[in-house]
Formats: sequence, C-alpha cells, structure tokens
Amino acid sequence: MAAAQNVGIVGAGAAGLTAAILLADAGIQVEILEKADAPQTLGSGITLQGNALRVLRQLGVWEQIEAKGYAFSTLGLRAPDPAGTVIAVLDDMRTGGDDLPATLGMYRPDLTAILRERAEQAGARISYGKTVTEITDDGDSVTVSTADGGTARYDLVIGADGLHSAVRKAIGIDIEPQSTGMGIWRAFVERPQDVVRTDLTYGGPCFIAGYCPTGPDTIYAYLVERAQERKHEDGPRIMAELAAAYGGPWNEIRANLDQSARINYTWFTTHLVDGPWNRGRTVIIGDAAHSCPPTIAQGAAMAMEDAAVLADLLIGADDITETLWKEFTDRRLDRAKAVVDASVQLGQWMLDGVRDANVPGLMHSVSSLVREPA
Repeated sequence: MAAAQNVGIVGAGAAGLTAAILLADAGIQVEILEKADAPQTLGSGITLQGNALRVLRQLGVWEQIEAKGYAFSTLGLRAPDPAGTVIAVLDDMRTGGDDLPATLGMYRPDLTAILRERAEQAGARISYGKTVTEITDDGDSVTVSTADGGTARYDLVIGADGLHSAVRKAIGIDIEPQSTGMGIWRAFVERPQDVVRTDLTYGGPCFIAGYCPTGPDTIYAYLVERAQERKHEDGPRIMAELAAAYGGPWNEIRANLDQSARINYTWFTTHLVDGPWNRGRTVIIGDAAHSCPPTIAQGAAMAMEDAAVLADLLIGADDITETLWKEFTDRRLDRAKAVVDASVQLGQWMLDGVRDANVPGLMHSVSSLVREPA
C-alpha cells in the first residue's frame, strides 16, 4: 500500500499536475487546490528540454504534446548585425533519450490544459478559488485552511504553488526569490517561415535576443536586458526599439510587435531551499522549492522531475518516514542545485561582461547531468 492514500496538492501548474497524474494512476485520492477561480487560458510560450519530454511520455501525453508543439534538435547562433548572420547551427543533446527530440516549444496554456485533462481522467479533483492561509500538521495528517473559510485534511500535502509559494511560507521556510539583475521581455507572435528552431543572438542592445517556435504558426520571442522598472503597456514600443538592432527573422517579428501582441516583462529571479523540502507531512516541489533564470530552459523540467521522483517514492513506500524524505532529498537537491547554479552563472557572466567564459563546457555539463534519469 502506498505511503499516503489521500493527498492534497496546492497549485495546478506543471509540477502539481504531474504529481496528481502519477498518484491518481496509482489509486491514490488526490485533490488539487488552485487559487485561480478557473483554468488559466492566457500565457506565453514555454521551452521544454528532452528530460521534460521524458516525464511527459511517462505521463502518457507525449503524442498530444508533440501534436500541439514544435519539436527540434538543433540550436542556432546568430550575429548581432543587420543581417542576423547565422554563425553556427549546433546539434543539441537529446537529454530525454535518442528517441525524443532535444527540445519542444509550445504555448504554455496548451501544456497545462493537456496535463489538467489527463489528471482529471486519472481521477484527480481540482478545486478552484482555494488560497491557502494555514497548514496544521498533527503528525498523522495535515489540515489545510483556505481564505474562503474551508478546511481539508490529507495524509500528505504537496506545495506546488510556484515562486511565491503560500505553502512554503505556511510551513515556516523563510526564503524568497531574489533578482539576478536581468529582465526579460516576452512576446507571443506569428512564426516567421525561417524560424525552425531556437536561435540565440548574444550582444547588441540586449544580453540575449532569442525565439522559440511553439507551433506551426506561432513563436515566442524574447529579449533579455538589465533589470529595470518597466511598464507593460510600453512593451510593443520598447521591444521594437530593442529588436531594431537584430536582423533575419527579427525583422518580421518586430513588425508584429503591436498592441495586439501578447507581451510581458519579468525579472529573472533565483532561490533554492538548500536542505529538506519537507516539514513533517508537507513538502514543496518545483518553483516553490527552487527557481532559476531561464538561461538553460530547465525550470519546467526540474519541476516535473521533482513531481515524478516524489510520486515514485510515495507509491513505493509503506509509510511516510524520515527515510523517504532523505531519499527524496538525495535524489533531487544536488541535481536541482547544479541547474540553479549553472543558470545563474551564465547570466552573471553576461552581466559582468566576461568574454572568455566556458559557456559550452557549462552547458554540456548540465545536459550530461540531466540526460541521466532523475
């Protein structure tokens, strides 16, 4: 019998839905508490590396993901010149295995919708409008209180509620994401015909200018600058001004950066809970436990790996013990820390203007690490 028969999961993002699917498939009763009032339908693109695709195949949704997204296995590098000159096209490591593409881009709400439907088919229940205010652990169970006055009792609670996790706060982990000094503009626009993979341009007015195809007709384009106060309503103008230095597909992308484009601006942040991610029978995973700048596009993969490893341990154990938590820490902490540290280091090299940094070596080390199943 699994270590928990009744599990509460806070957050209906990739980490929470992955855990819900695997636990519900094993016959465990699962309720997801989501603070939003309804399923979210807005968002930008997401880049999923091979190790994320490996988890999605484990969940039984790979064919749907492949059909909705845009897969590729090369990475392009372009010069910051008016022609957008292609410097190199590199074969990317297939970190999910040789039978999966190296990378897949897709519209983030489509990913969430596929996982949500799969979780509900497995028997998980999603309760909306549930903002967690308190968590009480009596040793044998956990009671969750929500802002609407409700309470619910579970054998175990999984906090998968993102960067500013209410669960993390409620269990007394006093860590918050910190700015790394970079900000990113993202725009969801039509796909130029020449965009068939991610191309990155380093230099020019931005640290990075890049894009990722998310489907036959769409991409998300991004520009990384030094973090500063920005107004979202100025997004089309600012992105167009920053993008003016870049050629190639950016000429068409820039023409589509009008008021109808879905544009947002956020700062890169990072944090890591450097120790056990549980307090008693409550555990945090994904962005609640660790976050990193998207410089190596491993955020979603790390979150889904957390969920898969935790589910594996819970399903295979007879009880929730310190041994279980130690094994979870041993399997996840060092791996997540290596990704966080590498992601931050890449950004810091750019902020410091380091020109002889061993970027290929660092990228290869991370890819080699995550190619091994979690």
